[in-house]
Amino acid sequence: MTGMKAQILTATLLTAFSGALSAADPQLLNLVMPDAKVLAGVNVEQAKGTQFGQWVLNQLQTHDAQMQKLVALTGFDPRRDVSELLVASDGVAGSQTGLALARGSFDAAKITAAATVAGVVTEVYGGFTILEEPKKQLAGIAFLDATTVAAGDIANVKGAIDRLKMPQPLPAAVAVKVNQWSNSQDAWGITTVPPASLAPPAKAGAPNPVLNAGQNVQAAAFGVKFGALVVFSGEAQCDTAQNAKTLGDVVQLLINLAQMQANLDPTAAALIKSVTVTTSGNVMKIQASLPEDVFQQLLQQPQQKTGTGGKGLGVQQRKR
Repeated sequence: MTGMKAQILTATLLTAFSGALSAADPQLLNLVMPDAKVLAGVNVEQAKGTQFGQWVLNQLQTHDAQMQKLVALTGFDPRRDVSELLVASDGVAGSQTGLALARGSFDAAKITAAATVAGVVTEVYGGFTILEEPKKQLAGIAFLDATTVAAGDIANVKGAIDRLKMPQPLPAAVAVKVNQWSNSQDAWGITTVPPASLAPPAKAGAPNPVLNAGQNVQAAAFGVKFGALVVFSGEAQCDTAQNAKTLGDVVQLLINLAQMQANLDPTAAALIKSVTVTTSGNVMKIQASLPEDVFQQLLQQPQQKTGTGGKGLGVQQRKR
């Protein structure tokens, strides 16, 4: 295959392992860099058991040609073969580094053979073969055993291999937060650094009340629980109780404004009406829910609008 095809295969493998948990697997957590500031996980097994989760997983095949190519070349299908996923990064804005860890069923020999034929570079480190990008060797994949794979930039993949032999647990406070959200959610994410620090500086422009209020958030977390009802939860830990209340008031104001607009699609209206915002001390919490079939309809509407010229989302006034 050409170099371009090799790059596509490598990128697709990395995407599969880093993009779609009971509590997060302790063995996977031991492989995460101890200075990780942003972590996220997906309970793929739980998703497979719900109507909405199956629909999401099926979108990978429907809309991703590279995913289809990966399945054809290696027989590996993330929708079928991955059971849980954990990703982590150092939380540095603009950083291209990070680590993805997946648990599942992997035919490492077949995937490695297909990648080698495609021109992927291999490197042996600590007794493990790392599949690397064919040109700059900036990213790679290593199968740590038949059920565990690590992917990311080369330094972090090598770090995971080192920690396989000598685990380095996360700080206790981070581990507690991970266990809290991974125990209660099927897809989750946390940041122990201010979310505003994760994005490039915003360009000067008109004042944005949400961004201004968000500057005081020191840490945050979110989660999604699959089931007959898809439930979204999130929390923002601010520097003071007053700033948490201010953030909650701003978010509630935006929700009220959305409810007061006209022509809201019924499914979007249902989602907005389900949103609740509360504050407790310096923590603001937000939650929303929809039946899984209704939420699926909501996600399909942008596609229908593009393909058929259907109506977009409007807003309907909420009766009080």
